[in-house]
Formats: sequence, C-alpha cells, structure tokens
Amino acid sequence: MGKLVRDRIPDLFSGQTRTLTEGEYCAALRAKLEEEVAEYLDSGDAEELADVLEVLRALAALHGLSPEELEALRRAKADARGGFAGRVWWTPA
Repeated sequence: MGKLVRDRIPDLFSGQTRTLTEGEYCAALRAKLEEEVAEYLDSGDAEELADVLEVLRALAALHGLSPEELEALRRAKADARGGFAGRVWWTPA
C-alpha cells in the first residue's frame, strides 16, 4: 500500500514511485493531513505540527496561495474574529 511521502524519502528507502495527477495529489494531501493531525493528537509532540504545516502549505499551493497569502488570510480572520489565545470556551444559549 502506498502513500504520499516527502520528496526526499525515496532516496532513503527502496520502493517504487510515480507522480500523482492533480486530483490524486489533492486527495492524497487531504488524507495526509488527517494522518499528520492524528499523529499530533496521539503524541502531542510539537514536531508533528511542522508536518501538519507542511501539508497545509501544499494544500494552499493547490489553491494558488503562497505561504504569505495563506498567512494573510489567517491574519485577516484573526483580526475579524480573534484567535485562540484567550482560551474562551463558549456554550450556546
């Protein structure tokens, strides 16, 4: 069973590789995001967040966004709605 891996992984291990179509790549990135988030949730290891961020940047690129443009979207949303630093827990009425 294959999976999406970082570009340099085939240099370290034996196996077959192929280039995914754009549709396959998008689906593989979405699956990879689930995998990396699950690894972070299981371990709590901050290093796993770097893997999540790498996948997010690749997904953003598929949407035509640079890392800077993605950050600008994040910042705009935070400016409009706030972030999570306040640790606010909300229960609807």
